[in-house]
Amino acid sequence: MQNPRLASRYAKSLVDLSSEKGQLEAVNADMQFMQQLSKSNPDVVALLKSPIVKPDKKQQILSAIFDGKVNTITAAFIKLLVAKGREGNLPEIAQEFSKQYDVLKNISKVKITTAVPMDAAVLEVIKNKVQAGTDKKIALEAAVNPELIGGFVLESNNTLFDASVLRDLNDIKKQFAENIYVHSIK
Repeated sequence: MQNPRLASRYAKSLVDLSSEKGQLEAVNADMQFMQQLSKSNPDVVALLKSPIVKPDKKQQILSAIFDGKVNTITAAFIKLLVAKGREGNLPEIAQEFSKQYDVLKNISKVKITTAVPMDAAVLEVIKNKVQAGTDKKIALEAAVNPELIGGFVLESNNTLFDASVLRDLNDIKKQFAENIYVHSIK
């Protein structure tokens, strides 16, 4: 992130304004859309950060992309960012908005990564187990990484629980590399 304080301040202003106007959920959906757009389309991020493209041209392009797809508060916010020359920070602001929204709504993000896709019933059981230990709402994200071989990796609030076969194999490999059993044979 280029300027976390700037992103935090703009996101807080947007959270406050959208809460005051009763549009918090709609603006949150728009910020989720922004995050997906910036992840899936690096050309848009390059356009936002480009010093060569003039602000009025950026505004025209962004209007073409977002008109009819985002809330009026979000559209006005994007226009304000372009007017202030802060449009390059839009992806960071959208990410920070999501963090502040989660804190405001008491939501904890949990990510589970497995070697194979899990069905919805298993994901619901895992979500209920994780939620049982806390008073927060759980937003469960599932990912697949075939390199894990088996087991799972659970990430939540800067905590990582790795119960994967890959980690077990790496632990065994480390033990053999250290050769901790040789001195006890002598």
